[in-house]
Amino acid sequence: MAQQQTRWAQFGVLITVFFFWGFVAASNDILIPVFKKAFNLSQSQSQLVAVAFYVAYTVGSLIYFGISKWVGQDLLNKIGYKNGICVGLLISALGTLLFYPAANNSSFPLMLSGLFIVGLGFALQQIAANPLAIVMGNPATGAQRLTMAGGVNNFGTTIGPLLVSFAIFGSLSTGNTDASIESVKIPYLVLGAAFTLVAVFIKFSSVPNQIDLDALASDEAQDAGKLVHKPSAFAYPQLVLGMLAIFVYVGVEVSTVSNLPAYLHEGLGIETQHLAPYVSLYWASLMIGRWTGAAGAFDVGRSTKSMLLLLLPFLAFGVYLAVNAIARHDISQFYGYAGVIVVMIAATWLSRGNPARMLLYFAVCGIVALLIGMFSSGMTSTIAFISVGLFCSTMWPCIFALAITGLGRNTNQGSSLLIMMIMGGGLVSWAQGALADVVGVHMSFWVGVVCFAYLAFYALRASSLLRKQGIDLDQLAAGTSH
Repeated sequence: MAQQQTRWAQFGVLITVFFFWGFVAASNDILIPVFKKAFNLSQSQSQLVAVAFYVAYTVGSLIYFGISKWVGQDLLNKIGYKNGICVGLLISALGTLLFYPAANNSSFPLMLSGLFIVGLGFALQQIAANPLAIVMGNPATGAQRLTMAGGVNNFGTTIGPLLVSFAIFGSLSTGNTDASIESVKIPYLVLGAAFTLVAVFIKFSSVPNQIDLDALASDEAQDAGKLVHKPSAFAYPQLVLGMLAIFVYVGVEVSTVSNLPAYLHEGLGIETQHLAPYVSLYWASLMIGRWTGAAGAFDVGRSTKSMLLLLLPFLAFGVYLAVNAIARHDISQFYGYAGVIVVMIAATWLSRGNPARMLLYFAVCGIVALLIGMFSSGMTSTIAFISVGLFCSTMWPCIFALAITGLGRNTNQGSSLLIMMIMGGGLVSWAQGALADVVGVHMSFWVGVVCFAYLAFYALRASSLLRKQGIDLDQLAAGTSH
């Protein structure tokens, strides 16, 4: 019991960094329309905000991969997981410093450079933190712990757009409609100070610096005799296919919300200063879904887990309504979203904790949501597009768990390769923006349909591949019910 409490305490410290990832990622979606107006950009040019931030993950992962090859040892195994997270936080803090001269000089390239460096730091943090979140406890509940960490991430994504919007426009009562670039610098400098403080806090915490990856692989397998410790992470097909899955998953998640403001403006006539509650609900939807998926991470009875499955999503929805009410936004128009949440709960319950099944069900729901959004209008279309966030919510932990399960000593290499593919958030967003310049924003969401279709395929293929390696996902998921 004492060991379990210690692990939960360590996990609680670790997930602090997940909050920062969400805060910055969601804040970008407010910066996109602001920069578009301030710098007179096209829709595809405005998506360079997403490109700079998410491509930084790829560059950071390549740097990690190259340094590991150069020193002849995995970098995290050499410097430690905790130390890696601290270094990543300090790199991100350096990136926030660029917002000051960028804002003073109204420099779009310098703004992009700051976001790029923040993303570089996030890459190292994610390479270290995601495997740690999975191994801190029973392997059977690893995906659920990562889902829980994602729920904290999405608390950051929920309040990020609201705080950045307030920093730029002030409160709604002021009636300010002008986007002030200079007002961006203070929130990001404060964020940089927070990065530094958390780095110091984690450095002196009990978060582990090393993990036994080979022992982890043996624990994951139902038949350890079928495990083959291959010389490279690329030799595992579930990882190679998972890399593309991460690319298109982050792509559809980010491109949908990055292009949503343009649709809201063109389709509903909503001005930039009033976008925050819509963007906030999209990111809150990921929080809602991840809090739902996290119910399986608690060491409680089946009936209690069922109660949490019903309670946690509406508690998360209540958080969204509360923070937006405090910000004096009209929340009455979003009450009907509770019906979409019920659909998500049903898909979660039917998955029974199996990450491949959950990925499949949520991908199908995402396709349906986008089709409804494209072939309807008004608030129906808006809610449908926003619900994409709900159905993307648990995809990251599902894909991550499927891709690195059974990799053993290649887990860190596999993690860095997966983090590399976060660049899909920038490239797919740019592709949708380019398509929107040709066919209009409303029909540009076909890009997301293609992404979800591949994710449905990966869910089926990864499950088959893991069974051949002696890993039965149904049996592994069964470990979450006791």
